[in-house]
Amino acid sequence: MAGAMTSFVTAGAFAAVLAVGLLLLIRRPAAAKRLVRLAGLVITVLVAAVLTPWTVQDSGPAASYLLGVPVLAATAPVLARRSDRLAGIADIVAAVVICGWGVLLALGIGVAFLPVVPLYVASATRSFTPRMSTSN
Repeated sequence: MAGAMTSFVTAGAFAAVLAVGLLLLIRRPAAAKRLVRLAGLVITVLVAAVLTPWTVQDSGPAASYLLGVPVLAATAPVLARRSDRLAGIADIVAAVVICGWGVLLALGIGVAFLPVVPLYVASATRSFTPRMSTSN
């Protein structure tokens, strides 16, 4: 049952990330980095919320950090959005922490958090890419 639940949640997270990617390709919103960061946070929180009952049943009080670490990592880029450099670093940290945590817990709930990692990598890439000048 636990493996099926994790697979279902992982598939849902993957579908949500694909939907965000398609939205970005089709609409090309001006606040794309903000949208990506918010989508990453929302998807991570939803994954944690759906996995909470099973994780609490399986791990007891340890569920708070098993689910909390990815949520805290996903929160950092949203909070650091004031500065592009700082937000870019927060994106990288979020990607590394969530990916590392997902791999560490890969035999359990960790895989469900991995689909959001490309969102943070894409946002970090956009933060560190030099802007093109239109005055030529």
